[in-house]
Amino acid sequence: MPCLVVLIAAFFPRLAIVLIWLFSDWLGAAYQTAIWPLLGFFFLPFTTLAYALAIHAVGALQGLYLVIFVLAVLLDLGSFGGGYRVRRRRR
Repeated sequence: MPCLVVLIAAFFPRLAIVLIWLFSDWLGAAYQTAIWPLLGFFFLPFTTLAYALAIHAVGALQGLYLVIFVLAVLLDLGSFGGGYRVRRRRR
């Protein structure tokens, strides 16, 4: 089951956030309020998942989990830049 969630998170991060929210308490334990996961769902889904993973695993952003978090931020920012480039080509 965890491998399935990882595959879903890699290809459909928003679906993974919904599934994690429905079936576990990872997001509730990682974030104090509901606004941050909600904003992460819309704007930075990979970063939201990486932060929840780091907090669940070690309780802080450190070591390998900090590297995963930075890569997730770059992946989210790259998806914004890629979308801009495609829209610019269509004009």
